Amino acid sequence: MQYNVLITFKLFQEYINEVKAFANVEAWDKVIPPNKEWIIEHIKDKDGILVSLTNKIDKEIIDNAPKLKVISTLSVGYDHIDISYARSKGIRVGYTPEVLTETTADLIFGLILAVARRIVEGDKLIRNGDWNIPWSPDFLLGYDVHGKTLGIIGMGRIGKALVRRTKGFNMRVIYNTRTKKEDVDAEFVDLDTLLAESDFVVLTVDLN
Repeated sequence: MQYNVLITFKLFQEYINEVKAFANVEAWDKVIPPNKEWIIEHIKDKDGILVSLTNKIDKEIIDNAPKLKVISTLSVGYDHIDISYARSKGIRVGYTPEVLTETTADLIFGLILAVARRIVEGDKLIRNGDWNIPWSPDFLLGYDVHGKTLGIIGMGRIGKALVRRTKGFNMRVIYNTRTKKEDVDAEFVDLDTLLAESDFVVLTVDLN
């Protein structure tokens, strides 16, 4: 049986080809996401749909897809999909948990370094041709990261990944979350203590 699949965002061709191995594929090919009307028009005969965070899949779209069996989203979150209504119609919903956990932790630590060491300011100075400014002891004087205290609010997958990255910088890590975690090498403290003692504070909480 050959399935019909709709892809509602610009996806790498190599991955589209993988789907084409078992299905007829209709794929959006522009960077700007399609509007709701386009999705409704093209989903009518589809067995599956692959969406992203930019596509809201609501009751109206689902009602216009009588053959739909699967909704899959290329994202960790899925609040852009009416999960309850999809389930009531017997439609399976898939998502990609943890796919960005390590990537997000990398970015967070990169931002900490960029702010503390004033990397963006230095880059802008060089690009503006201002490298002839005379040196002085406080010129672009940053802030050390090693040996400092990092406070993490929310200790889920991303928070734990961030803790692992602090080891190379010999940082003290304290955290606050709704439930104390036993599987993390960090100190659980109340929120007031965290804010008072942290050199850097990171929020790794979900939208809820």
